[in-house]
Amino acid sequence: MSEAKIPLVDLKAQYLSLKPEMDVAIQGVLDTTSFILGPHVDTFEKRFAEFCGASHCIGMGNGTDATVLALEGLGVGRGDEVITVSHTFIATAEGISELGAIPVFVDVRDDSLLMDVSKVEAAITPRTKAIVPVHLYGQTVDMDPLLAIARKHGLKVMEDACQAHGAEYRGRRAGSMGDAATFSYYPGKNLGAYGDAGAVTTNDAKLADWIRRKRNHGRATKYTHDFVGRNSRMDGLQGAVLNVKLPHLDSWNASRRALAAQYDALLEPKGIRRVATQEGCLPVYHLYVIRIPNRDQVLARLTAAGIEAGIHYPVPLHLQKAYAELGMKQGDLPVTEAAAGEILSLPLWPGMDPEILKFVVASMGI
Repeated sequence: MSEAKIPLVDLKAQYLSLKPEMDVAIQGVLDTTSFILGPHVDTFEKRFAEFCGASHCIGMGNGTDATVLALEGLGVGRGDEVITVSHTFIATAEGISELGAIPVFVDVRDDSLLMDVSKVEAAITPRTKAIVPVHLYGQTVDMDPLLAIARKHGLKVMEDACQAHGAEYRGRRAGSMGDAATFSYYPGKNLGAYGDAGAVTTNDAKLADWIRRKRNHGRATKYTHDFVGRNSRMDGLQGAVLNVKLPHLDSWNASRRALAAQYDALLEPKGIRRVATQEGCLPVYHLYVIRIPNRDQVLARLTAAGIEAGIHYPVPLHLQKAYAELGMKQGDLPVTEAAAGEILSLPLWPGMDPEILKFVVASMGI
């Protein structure tokens, strides 16, 4: 097995398991030439809204656009502040910045590496307009106290659920709790398209209608434009692909949880620290993440064994050149910074052979 290449996620194996269904779905798009929006996207939007327990789903070109439009629809604009975390992919903050708003980064919890809700209230100023909790690695932020803070201060909450398709918090699914939520269907996600795609979910009918028009040049009918919009429509092919995959998502997530439990059982005797599960959360393990002080040496051993591992994310956003203008420095977010030097994502995908998992752990050299 040491000669084999073990990917972080095996998308080819997933495709082969779905090939008969997928070939029919894609041919259906070609036969009807419904390439942009259309019936396949309409069907997916309805199904995914039901899956999340939300009233509306609006398919988008990608998750970043979904973030921009959701925040703009919630009233975020130039000079406003939006509270979020630095320990996330840059798209979270890019959506804020594109509107001329200012990301305000708070630290994460040391156990789950999710937003430390106890830090949020101190970050609120008269310019604060919204809070963006990031459901990182496939589990949800502690939403009830966060929503209470938002209500107290009259703030909007947009869930970044781009890594949390199907994750639950106290019986509610990611994408159903805030004023809006955003999803990415980047191919490697738990529910991934065959290219870029994203969506916004919301229970607010007016917001859903505005985003639906905004993504399509500000129009509801072909040549009548109610306002200046943009082009961020989901392709029909992506809608068809996602329609094939969605019925499998719950079982895939259950498989991820079972594999994560096997990782836990193998790693615990070695004293390796795993990212903890948030209380009240049913995680979907978009990534299986451990923390080790000698991370780079372990990563080198895995690479030498032909195993692909990842670091999500090695440089916090507040220390990136792109956000130097915020004036933050090393030491401002100590938990985030400590985690960035220790985290390592191990290979994980639904249906993964447990023997591969054992080989990964053995190859760590710990």
